Amino acid sequence: MNITITENLTQVQKNIAAACVRSSRNPREVTLIAVSKTKPLEAMQEAYRCGVRDFGENKVQEIIKKAPEMPPDTRFHMIGHLQRNKVRQVLPHVVMIHSVDSVRLAQEIELAAEKENRMIDILLEVNVAGEESKFGFSPDEISEAMEQICSFPHVHVRGLMTIAPFVENSEENRPIFKKLFQLYVDMKPKNYDNSNIMTVLSMGMTGDYEVAVEEGATMVRVGTGIFGAR
Repeated sequence: MNITITENLTQVQKNIAAACVRSSRNPREVTLIAVSKTKPLEAMQEAYRCGVRDFGENKVQEIIKKAPEMPPDTRFHMIGHLQRNKVRQVLPHVVMIHSVDSVRLAQEIELAAEKENRMIDILLEVNVAGEESKFGFSPDEISEAMEQICSFPHVHVRGLMTIAPFVENSEENRPIFKKLFQLYVDMKPKNYDNSNIMTVLSMGMTGDYEVAVEEGATMVRVGTGIFGAR
């Protein structure tokens, strides 16, 4: 298993670099988040030894369990749907919450961050494809949500995130990534309270991360491509 993870990581990194060449980008602009949900600590530790520091988890319980077992410079990202009653539990263990899908959730994060006397980086999740099974703001809602959330003093909106549909051909998701990138570009210059730190576009997973990089992703979330199928 260890060799497979090492080889997989090398291939993913090569693919990201190649996508950057095709789109005239610097590979340093792209952060690889290893999605370690359901994966054992041994697999995560192997990825860590290969240089991975950013890990994505879908469930609060897994983050709470794994975080104390990993080296202190490991950065955990909450990438799954976050219930408001779980915010206080997860906040001490994460560097960023990618999946903020409502103003009410952002308010809960603000209250918890204030209590901890810390700032927390978040991304606003946008349901670009309008899938009923997915969480997130609609593209039409995002500007108003940004205005409200950017007024919270302990929350920093760092950018946008989307989960594109599962497709056989990654090219089918290119319009999704283009639309999120355009939303991101349109919102950056607006006079939000903390919009000057919007630098993150989290999009692309194992099946389509190369296309996402070509369309401007600064974070890609790759699980199966690194750790193998669940």
